[in-house]
Amino acid sequence: MNTFRTDGADGSGRPDMVDWDLAVRVGGRLAGEGPTVGRDEASAIVDELRAGAARSTGLVREFTGLVAPDAGAGAGAPVLVVDRASWVQANADAFATLLAPVVDKLTEKRPPTGLSAAVGSRITGAEVGGVLGFLGSKVLGQFDPFHEPDGRLLLVAPNIVHVEREIEADPHDFRLWVCLHEETHRVQFTAVPWMREHMFAQIHRFADTMEPSSLLEDGLSRVLDGLKNARSGGSLLDVVGTPEQKELLDGLTGVMSLLEGHADVVMDGVGPTVIPSVATIRARFNERRKGVGVLDRLLRRVLGLDAKMAQYRDGANFVRAVIDKAGMSGFNVIWERPEHLPSRAEISDPDAWMARVLRT
Repeated sequence: MNTFRTDGADGSGRPDMVDWDLAVRVGGRLAGEGPTVGRDEASAIVDELRAGAARSTGLVREFTGLVAPDAGAGAGAPVLVVDRASWVQANADAFATLLAPVVDKLTEKRPPTGLSAAVGSRITGAEVGGVLGFLGSKVLGQFDPFHEPDGRLLLVAPNIVHVEREIEADPHDFRLWVCLHEETHRVQFTAVPWMREHMFAQIHRFADTMEPSSLLEDGLSRVLDGLKNARSGGSLLDVVGTPEQKELLDGLTGVMSLLEGHADVVMDGVGPTVIPSVATIRARFNERRKGVGVLDRLLRRVLGLDAKMAQYRDGANFVRAVIDKAGMSGFNVIWERPEHLPSRAEISDPDAWMARVLRT
């Protein structure tokens, strides 16, 4: 039996188009409990992860120059150590918040009613639950910027233990390594006060571009096209969206690549000073990121996880290139205002970003 005693992460507010309670039940069952850990060991692991996150705040601050409230000080975004079921619940809540403007747009002209609404919400709930269940057994940690009032950092203890065992990493080194990456995300959003609102604004803009009739009528065919495309190396993002929507997605992709790449650079910059086995962990973890098995690879493509892996690589290359030429202070100009964020094209062309923002 899994015996992790972790922090709760439930919330409220669920749109009628998705049966979120069903999604949570399905996702929790599919995710499972994770590795078997004794009660005393589980308690020690949870304490170590909390301490690792708190320690990481200062390490990230020293390396990046970004000042955020300490993770253990009770200010700003809290740090929660959770099990898989709590992660599923937290992400159902986050999806409900994230999709709220989209759902409002879809139901504005064609509100769901009666039996069709009930059946449709359950079908969608089961589908969302399947995605959450798959991801709930994979994700090590995550910053949730959509939780009020300041977001929250989730560390998924069973998955961290599962991976450290799978890649045969030193447990204490691996836990601090994960904390460094995830705490960097917490710092990004809490030290840069406009970042959360910027993300919300982009999502609302995306919702405003949606046409309810065409989306409802063409949704199934788009999903089927996405599945076919995934088998040949693409993802759902390749077949969904008007030119305007794709432009907005490009902007969000640029931001996400920046955030993920920046966290990887921080891990690699801080890691050697505090984590003796960091080189071994990085090599083994990069190999694991490729996925295992045909089904796992297909799901990663369909869900866009392959694209996420590219975000780590491309974003890290961008961050390193700017720091090499402009130093950390020059790079940190990126956090001054939304207009300084790189576009998707600039992520692949750091010189273009520096020419635009730094005038170099």
